[in-house]
Amino acid sequence: MTPEYIRSILEAVQQGKQGVDAALEELKDLPFTEMGFAKIDNHRQLRTGYPEVIFCSGKTVEQSEQIIRMMYSRNSNILATRASEELFLRIKSLYPETEYHSEARAIVIRRNNIPATPSYIAVVTAGTADIPVAEEAAVTAELFGNKVERIFDVGVAGIHRLYSRMDAIRGGRVIIAVAGMEGALPGVIGGLVDKPVIAVPTSVGYGANFNGLSALLTMLNSCAAGISVVNIDNGFGAGYLASLINKG
Repeated sequence: MTPEYIRSILEAVQQGKQGVDAALEELKDLPFTEMGFAKIDNHRQLRTGYPEVIFCSGKTVEQSEQIIRMMYSRNSNILATRASEELFLRIKSLYPETEYHSEARAIVIRRNNIPATPSYIAVVTAGTADIPVAEEAAVTAELFGNKVERIFDVGVAGIHRLYSRMDAIRGGRVIIAVAGMEGALPGVIGGLVDKPVIAVPTSVGYGANFNGLSALLTMLNSCAAGISVVNIDNGFGAGYLASLINKG
């Protein structure tokens, strides 16, 4: 439930277009909406500036659809992460403006336009295989009103590729560095820039990568200062944190 939505209800009462009882009926769900299988946090945007985001993995298509319907009725921008194409097709049939970012596996519905910041977030990957996680971060940041510069496949195995893009990387107000294998990229970038670096380990790698654990430990143990680390494959968390920094 956005401040604009609440304001529209109050204005309708003031203008005599809506009765007080009807307004109270709508506002009763201000803290959250009880759906049985979920409690939709309508108050989240008022508290944090960003609406609740739907994590679809582990939910049925029907549950995710019902949550999206409820949030849409509240005029909220909608981001559904780890969403299937089946869910997208269902939502697209209801709301034609629905977007599906297939690499990020993210559904986006823009109800309220948020002007993009003049500064940008640099989203950097070590390899092409890291792009899906990077795209989840980029799509999240863009929906929250940030400009994003994508810089892909500049890992340390061919470090000259990284150096060739350092101007663009340094130009970001905050940098998201996404890497699998041994996860060295964020530490290298951290030693070359004067901006905060958000490190995202991915589950990309061979057997001893332990599904991203090796990259996570490398990033946590980096000797470069100014690096924060999110969980394995957590592009959404990185995009959210970068947005807070970029718009702070």
